[in-house]
Amino acid sequence: MDLVAEIYRRLYEAYGPQSWWPAQTWFEVVVGAVLTQNTAWKNVERAIGNLKRAGLLEPRKLYETNDEFVEMLIKPAGFWKLKTRRLKNLLQKLAEHDFDFYRLRESLTRDELLSVAGIGPETADSILLYAFEQPVFVVDNYTRRILTRVGILNGKESYPQIQSMFHRAIKDIETMKEYHALLVEHAKRVCKKREPKCDFCVLKDLCRTCNKIRTES
Repeated sequence: MDLVAEIYRRLYEAYGPQSWWPAQTWFEVVVGAVLTQNTAWKNVERAIGNLKRAGLLEPRKLYETNDEFVEMLIKPAGFWKLKTRRLKNLLQKLAEHDFDFYRLRESLTRDELLSVAGIGPETADSILLYAFEQPVFVVDNYTRRILTRVGILNGKESYPQIQSMFHRAIKDIETMKEYHALLVEHAKRVCKKREPKCDFCVLKDLCRTCNKIRTES
């Protein structure tokens, strides 16, 4: 059995399409990818709502806006000074492509994104996949948690190793989006960091951790 494919099938049947990332424009995805670092999505939504009401969810306008004003608007997302700096660093990189979506989609590279202070692999890949429709799988802590518990990972793999596993199994961009979103949903609902709800898990018969708990109980 191809466990990677089987996990996707079961999660999709359990939760249905997630249609993630929830955004109206590519730039909203970019901003959200930075703001969601170390905070809950509900806080990001409040910060993005503030930016929308201020008319600043446009790259050039946000780039040219006073840092203190941006800090005030994104405060609900936490670490507002740091995140404003990271947004401005990223906007400086986007400015090299004249903030043009089509130019960015064609020529912005992962290495360019990773060269921006404060932009790590997860944020860079979220931008590439969800904003610019590039076939890169996003690996996050939810992915690591679920696949380690199931037994596909041993918990020591690097980000590139985990990503390569998905890239070998999945080629379709929409499936990459759905798979990532489904793992997040499952981790939040069932495969929690503490006290996972194994009895309600659609992966329980596949899961090494669940079977171990049953054996020991």
